[in-house]
Order: sequence, then C-alpha cells, then structure tokens
Amino acid sequence: MAAVPGGRRSGPSAGARFFCTAGRGLEPFLMREVRSRLAATQVEYISGKVFFTTCSDLNMLKKLKSAERLFLLIKKQLPFNVSSVSKGKIFNEMQRLTNDDPESWLNAISIWKNLLELNAKKVKLSQKNANPLKRKVGENDIIAKKLKTAEMQEIQENKECQVEKQIEEETLEQGNFTTKRDKSQEELQNDVAEAVDTHNQNDLTFRVSCRCSGAIAKTFTAQEVGRVIGIALMKQFGWKADLGNPNVEIFIHLSDTYCVVGIPVFRVPLASRAYIKTAGLRSTIAWAMASLAEIKAGAVVLDPMCGLGTILLEAAKEWPDVYYVGADVSDSQLLGACDNLKAAGLKDKIELLKVSVIELPLPSESVDTIISDIPFGKKFKLGKDIIHIIQEMERVLRVGGTIVLLLSEDHHRRLKGREESSVPLNPKGSRTDKPGSTERLNPEEKAAVSEPASSSFAASNQECLDGMPPFGSLVPVERYRVSLGKTDALIYKYKKSHSPGQ
Repeated sequence: MAAVPGGRRSGPSAGARFFCTAGRGLEPFLMREVRSRLAATQVEYISGKVFFTTCSDLNMLKKLKSAERLFLLIKKQLPFNVSSVSKGKIFNEMQRLTNDDPESWLNAISIWKNLLELNAKKVKLSQKNANPLKRKVGENDIIAKKLKTAEMQEIQENKECQVEKQIEEETLEQGNFTTKRDKSQEELQNDVAEAVDTHNQNDLTFRVSCRCSGAIAKTFTAQEVGRVIGIALMKQFGWKADLGNPNVEIFIHLSDTYCVVGIPVFRVPLASRAYIKTAGLRSTIAWAMASLAEIKAGAVVLDPMCGLGTILLEAAKEWPDVYYVGADVSDSQLLGACDNLKAAGLKDKIELLKVSVIELPLPSESVDTIISDIPFGKKFKLGKDIIHIIQEMERVLRVGGTIVLLLSEDHHRRLKGREESSVPLNPKGSRTDKPGSTERLNPEEKAAVSEPASSSFAASNQECLDGMPPFGSLVPVERYRVSLGKTDALIYKYKKSHSPGQ
C-alpha cells in the first residue's frame, strides 16, 4: 500500500483514544492509514470499527480518508445479555454505563474540550498573523494612490478632486470589507467559544444518538435506549438535554458483540468530501483503491472507465504530482466529471478523454498505474466484454505497473473462467450510473470480540488469491471484499510481470 503523507502532530498530550466507523472490508485500509497518517498506537478493530490512540490534533484527524465518522471513545465493553434477563434489568445495566465509571465520561469531555480549544487557538493565531500583513498591503495601496494623485496635480488640476474622491471611496470600501470579514471571523470564534465554554459541568447540554443491531434491536428501540442513557446522564452529572443544538452529542452502538459509547468529533462525516460536487463511487472506497496503487510522483495514472471521476479526484488530492487521465464514452458522465474537477480545483491536474475502454488511443506499455471501478448490475451486462476490457488495460500498462480494479462477483467468476456467458458484447463498456446513486455503507457487525490488528486479513487475502489464476501477464497480489450497501464487491490488485508474448 502506498505511504500516506502526514505523521504525529500536537494534540492531547498523553494521547487520546478514538474510534472510526468504516465500511465493511475497509478496516485494514483504515488501520494502515491511522498508523501512517496519525502515528497511531494500540490499533485494533471489530467489524465496522477501528480503535486507536493518537496525539494528533483536529487538523490531522480531519485528513482521514478511509473512515466514515470519527469518535472520541468513552467506553467499550461486552454486549448486554438480552436473552435471559428482564427488560427492566437491562435498563438498569444501561444506566450503569454512566454510574459505574463516571471518571471515563469526565475524562472524555475534558479531552474533547481540549481538542476544540487547541483548534480555536490555532485558528485565532493564524488570523492574527495574517491581519498585519493585510493591513500593510492596504496601507501601501493607499500611499501609492496618493502619490499618483500628487503627480497628477501638476498635469491636470481638474482631475485631482476626482482621484482623491476615488481613493477615499476605495479606502472606505476596503474598510467595510475588512469590518465584514472581522465580523464573520468573530462569529466563528464565538461559535467555538460557546462549544468549549463549559468548564462548569452543569452547564453542558447534550443529546444521545443510539443505534441498536442484532438481538437487542428486537427488544429495545433506539429511542428507549437513548431516553434511559439521557436520564442517567442528567442525574449523574447534572447535564441538560438539548435535542436541537447541544454542546455535545453522545453516540451509543449496542450490538450482539459489543457496546460502544463515544463523542462525534466532527458533525459532518469524514466520508462527505467537501471537494466532491457530485458523488459517484463511495469516496472511502475510491481512496482505498488509490492507496493500493503504489502511485509515485511523475507517474501516468489512468482510469479508463472514470464515470464522475471520484477515483481520480481522491488520488489527485492525496498524490498531486502525477499525470492523471480519465476516459469514458458517456457525455453525461464526462460532463459530471468535468464539473467535479472544477469544483475541486483539479481541472489542470486531470485530463478527460471521450474514448472506449476497449479502444484506448494510447501506446502499448505507456501507463504506470490503472485504477478503475468496472461497472456492474442490471444496467451493465458486460458479459465476456470484461475479458476484452482487461486485455486492453494489460496492453497499455507498462511491465512492473499496477492495476487496481473494483469487480463484482460475476466479473470475478468470469475472470476465473468458471462460467460461460451468452450475453451479447457491449462494444462501449461505458458507465451510466446516476450521480449520487452509490449507496452509503451500512455494515452489519459480525465480529464476536474486539481483536488486535494481526495477520488475519493477510491470511484471508492469501487464501483467496490462491484460487485466482493470473490474467495473461497480470498477477493478482492483493484482494479485499468490501461492502457497497446491498451488495459486496471485490478490490483486486494486479502487477504486470512481463510483456504479452514473452
């Protein structure tokens, strides 16, 4: 997997315990990322969640790409036994989440405040450093205009008043703009101050968000659990419930395998990219695919079925010093991709071509890396065309190059040669998925206990690779099953071992 830029930064002095939610199958990507980007320690996972300790600040935490959401961990424990005890007893056990260990709650709130306060100080410092420079630039502009006015007095006396009036108006406009900007910055600081100005614990407002899955979801509703925990928090700490705009949100997930309590660090999910105007493939999966591709500076990276360009966007944001090319035969998809590139400020970084994936206008062995989501589903009856598609990718890829593909189960079976197809060829192999139609990840937790990051993923990966033969000169080296919501898909990484015919 390619190295991720970043490392340890200032943050909670002793390191704080966090967890991220992740799409099923993306846990190994997230574990590698938090180690590389955040210098995280004590990294472990359960299905759909990765836990870790880091000293990183909010700016670094916000850079995580393979996570859905980020939480500050309050508690993690074994699940409630709902099969052999009464409902009332389970409610009592839920209340003990707060009553038995209040210190863990107070410590988490303290760390949460420190993170926000540290971030607010950095924002204030950056604004302070920027303001003198801006004032100096403004003063220089005014001086220059006054000098120009003085020179014009000797040439044309009638224009003197007009120039001075213009200077005054521009100076006034500049002052008004500065006042408006300072006001907006002050409002931002006030918002941050309001969130962190809760040194008196009784002044804290909160709401509880709860998710139940498995057997416990058949016994309790999320509203019931949230109400029980909320009452316990008010009694234990004197906090005030506020469902509209609380200082802090408490997140609880109860399943058959664990009970996790945390505080969302950001209101907006990490997976919701601000730089993507129209969503196509899920951004976390697109980034995970790019992270496998061993992208190096100066390389030529191709997505021959780019659709809305999500994979190329994720790659270009993380590894910018690369020549990216996206191809598709659909005008609507290319138009959407172009809009995405403009919105992300990457139009000069990625070239778009309207061509067929089975007729790429590129010389043989001219591309270093290929990353592509091969479309599938009822609308995409590729049939045997999948063979022609990958043969064309093999042709343009240089020896030693890397291909990372997102394949359906049907694609996988065809590449293994296990079944024949009577479906007619699609000569274009284009993508016509509707913008934003990719379903959000909604993993079902299946892991019985939390377990440390180990060789289990690698062992499973190797077992699957043993049953996947090479495709011509393309040798499979990594394989991951990931969730797309209602269905699963497979991420395959291939290396080109030699030129075809050798």
